[in-house]
Amino acid sequence: MSDSKRPLVISAPEPRTLDLIFTPSARKIFGDRYEIFEVEAVQVDRLPDAILEQARYIVGQPPLSRQTLEKMRSLRCIFNVESNLFNNMPYEFLFERGIHVVTTGAVFAEPVAELGLALALNLARGIVDSDIDFRAGKELWGGDGNRKARLLSGSDVGIIGFGDLGKALNRVLSGFRTRIKVFDPWMPPSILIEHGVQPASLSEVLSQSDFVFVVASVTSENEGFLGKDAFASMRPGAAFILLSRAGVVDFPALMETVRSGHIVAASDVFPEEPLARDHPVRSLPGFLRSAHRAGALDIAFTRMGDMVLEDMDLVDRGLPPMRSKRAERETVSRMRSKPVDKN
Repeated sequence: MSDSKRPLVISAPEPRTLDLIFTPSARKIFGDRYEIFEVEAVQVDRLPDAILEQARYIVGQPPLSRQTLEKMRSLRCIFNVESNLFNNMPYEFLFERGIHVVTTGAVFAEPVAELGLALALNLARGIVDSDIDFRAGKELWGGDGNRKARLLSGSDVGIIGFGDLGKALNRVLSGFRTRIKVFDPWMPPSILIEHGVQPASLSEVLSQSDFVFVVASVTSENEGFLGKDAFASMRPGAAFILLSRAGVVDFPALMETVRSGHIVAASDVFPEEPLARDHPVRSLPGFLRSAHRAGALDIAFTRMGDMVLEDMDLVDRGLPPMRSKRAERETVSRMRSKPVDKN
């Protein structure tokens, strides 16, 4: 049993590390304020009772049984720094006990939105393909190189999902004078209107947009919900940009629709990561690829540590966490995103 008077934190942030999510100065503050017990995520359930009984916080989202949580009488908050909420702990019991489960995933919204904008501009203006042609001495000059080009400015844009990422995407698009329709069945229309976007059905978003951004989390209700019929309903030549998780689309159907020439697409996420070297999407014309790197910036990771420190300070003073996003009783068990294994 520890004899430290500092609150005890169980640290199991896989796949993150404390050095990744804290700047050196923030890591020192963390160590000065708290006693930190570092352990692998799979070992938390096997920790000595004395450690479990004292722990005020968990940093990470290790699998936790009810039996373990019943021993954790001092636990106040679980800080998920992986950012996807997994169905690996008894959330109802946590809520009954008044234990917060929070995620720092909002740190990724801005960098992912910026890369999403870059992907859309690339699809609209053929920047990557033009550069490849130039390197090979096959470039087309002036208007000859713009036969398929178009403007993002003034276009019709659809956004599927309007959480932190959808809102960030709306902000980065604001200078382009786009007309934005949003489909999000978990979001009241009044909130969408307050953000200056038009609430719409999924059918309207797909069929009436020049650019469709998908930023919805994978849930028990929407796995693979964007399939062959959805892609067929899009405007000819429209751009489909996937930024959240590949689980929301029928990926073979997406590839086939791009291969047919009906739409172009870009994705930062794939059904399996890393992707097999011989996967056909690697050589698919009209498909722009990014290796799940949209949010993986140092500044985003270290913002996680800042959020954790601020919210721990609030909870230490008997206040609720405010910087991190709290898991909700009604939706947390529906989340189905896969964990990441590479930062």
